[in-house]
Amino acid sequence: MDLDKKRINLQNLLASSDTEILPILSNSSQLTEDDLDIKIPDEIPILPLRGNVFFPTILMPVTAGRSKSISLIKDAYRNKLIVGIVSQKTDIEEPKTEDVFTVGTFARVVETFTMPDDSLMVILQGLDRFSFLSFTNNEPYWKGTYEKNPDSCRKLPRNANILASTLKDMYMNLLKITPNIPPNLLLAPKNIKSPYYLLNYVASQLNISLKDKQKLLEINDFTKRMNKVLGYLSKEIQEQEVKLQIQQKVSTDIDKQQREYFLNQQLKTIQEELGGNPSEQTIKELKEKSKKKHWNDNIQEIFDKEIKKLSNIHSSSPDYSVELNYINFILDLPWNETSEDNYDIAKARKALDEDHYGLEKVKERIIEYLSVLKVKKNMSSPIICLVGPPGVGKTSLGKSIARAMNREYIRIALGGVNDESEIRGHRRTYIGAMPGRILKSLSKVKSSNPVFVLDEIDKIMGMSVNGDPAAAMLEVLDPEQNTAFHDNYLDIDYDLSNVMFVATANSLSSIHPALIDRMEIIDISGYIEQEKLMIAKNHLIPNNIKNNGIKRSQISFSDKVISNIINNYTRESGVRQLDKVIAKIVRHRVVEIAEEKTYKKAINENELQPILGLPTAYHDLRLEEDYVGVVTGLAWTEVGGEILFVESSTCKGKGDIHLTGNLGDVMKESAALAYEYLKSNSDKWNIDNKIFNEYDLNVHCPEGATPKDGPSAGITMFTAMLSAFTNRKVKHNFAMTGEITLRGKVLPVGGIKEKILAAKRSKITDIVLSEQNKRDIEDINQIYLEGMNFHYVDHVSEVPQYVLK
Repeated sequence: MDLDKKRINLQNLLASSDTEILPILSNSSQLTEDDLDIKIPDEIPILPLRGNVFFPTILMPVTAGRSKSISLIKDAYRNKLIVGIVSQKTDIEEPKTEDVFTVGTFARVVETFTMPDDSLMVILQGLDRFSFLSFTNNEPYWKGTYEKNPDSCRKLPRNANILASTLKDMYMNLLKITPNIPPNLLLAPKNIKSPYYLLNYVASQLNISLKDKQKLLEINDFTKRMNKVLGYLSKEIQEQEVKLQIQQKVSTDIDKQQREYFLNQQLKTIQEELGGNPSEQTIKELKEKSKKKHWNDNIQEIFDKEIKKLSNIHSSSPDYSVELNYINFILDLPWNETSEDNYDIAKARKALDEDHYGLEKVKERIIEYLSVLKVKKNMSSPIICLVGPPGVGKTSLGKSIARAMNREYIRIALGGVNDESEIRGHRRTYIGAMPGRILKSLSKVKSSNPVFVLDEIDKIMGMSVNGDPAAAMLEVLDPEQNTAFHDNYLDIDYDLSNVMFVATANSLSSIHPALIDRMEIIDISGYIEQEKLMIAKNHLIPNNIKNNGIKRSQISFSDKVISNIINNYTRESGVRQLDKVIAKIVRHRVVEIAEEKTYKKAINENELQPILGLPTAYHDLRLEEDYVGVVTGLAWTEVGGEILFVESSTCKGKGDIHLTGNLGDVMKESAALAYEYLKSNSDKWNIDNKIFNEYDLNVHCPEGATPKDGPSAGITMFTAMLSAFTNRKVKHNFAMTGEITLRGKVLPVGGIKEKILAAKRSKITDIVLSEQNKRDIEDINQIYLEGMNFHYVDHVSEVPQYVLK
């Protein structure tokens, strides 16, 4: 050990009754001019000082540990030699010339003390400055050469006493606000009368870096050194005041924490007496659970780190429950835990057919996936999006797929979700943070390969102050990204590639294009009457009989009754309303049984009206005869296809056109296009141009409370206008759909299958379409097209030959 790296505080020496030490800068120990005017040889002993700077006039105790330092001090004390004190730049054992600062202080050895550990305590008194040149010898101790460099700060300016008084007041203030200062240390600065002595004393006591202290020693002007010391002192006072404020502020909390600590220690002792600490037992159980998990080394490393963190948190701390919940969630997730797939293709096909009638495209896609999985054994699950009107079985199909594949089933409703954290979770820095619904659902089913239904994905909200949940779904549904799905709460990548996502939607129009691109779109159109009949017989009626607790022998439905229900009490593409109507009839039979009334097993048509009331659906809205200016159009809505009447008439006026029926902007534009085309090509149909100036045209679409929009009524409006102006009747068994341009071109439209079903429900036999929609008709199953005739047109001028008499 060498000279003490940290200056020994004099209060420690003064506080010890066994230590004999001279008073600091007392009147009897202050230096005189004779003390400074000492003949010093050209080569003097050099004492390297580590961790501190020695100032002139200062009395300082230091401890010597290096053998050379001890030899030097003993020799200097014995022979009353003047020593050169220089500060080391680093803490090395054997310093060279470049390892010490160039400005040092002459000192004399006042007293020495041998310590119990054989080190040597020495009291040194500073004399004056010198400039160190180099080491000349290092045996038995260091010696070196120097140049005189007297401290010019001894020359006091006129305001020296004022500056010294300010320094003393500031230093005394610092000592008063500094805790644990011995009373005798407060006396030292009061006894110093010399401004120069006081300046060096305070400079030696400053809590600043070694380099900054050395710079103070090197300053050769009293005022400059004083201002520098006052600046450092002011900074220390400010720091100490801030510490006091903080201590006073937290003292109450500390007292409370100490009380809680002692109480918890007592509780811990009681718990150990009763059979162990619950926290330790909990950690032990968590570790046992982790041994059963099939995760990789990276997850195990994270788990061990979190367990270590939990063990360092007291059970009464709020952070304990947060950390415990996080670890439990990690354990609850099914890391690489999968259910065994059913590779029996025939069995899977049978399960799909048992639950749903029709839907061949979806069933075929599931069979394809199972077949590839059976052959390849490893394949990323497909991401399917079922698009169709309500009630066609999109959501229930997900459960059927899970049963067919022998997988777990999960469903989450995305309708109205407007917070990104619902998908990705909250960061754990937030109070009440939770994982996202994707991983939370997986933790419940304990399987990494379930069938996961994302219901109503088209109803998910877009960008808001809470982020964009639709954008968050991109990572979930992208096969290239979901192998490392990042949930903000879990903060560990999780593999979703084995999850079979089945999204459902009524329309693609509100789904983000990038999201559509990541999914395999399968259209599920509405059902025709024959399909609804089969679904009612094979699924709806048996389910309602079972759910209402009666037997098959107590009720039956004939095909005629079911068809009557479909045609007169339902008006939908799916079968949801049909299911409700059948349920009402079954409940009526339950009431009859409960009241022990006499009834017939078979429900007949005459019973429908007393049970269900008057018919609510009018599929015979088709025109029963031909009219002038009235045309049947076909429309697509989110609930399926509908028929739409367009009525037009003329009356005396100024050539204005009036559009009524709650029409949207696009539909109004279609009407304007049809009217302008008719006016510019009136010669083709022998219409006098004057009539357009002398008669007003009125176009109306019934059911005015229902908003209507879209371009597909273009040819319908043109035909109605042409019929009104030529006074030719329109064939009532015709319906049409198609967009027109200003040149009379007929463009294709969407929703063809749904529109055909609507026409079929209304007993319409002939449909006029764009030539380009022919490919859509060819793609539809022939069962939907039975009894219907299609007329394809490329130009609006071709329409009259089919529909006008």
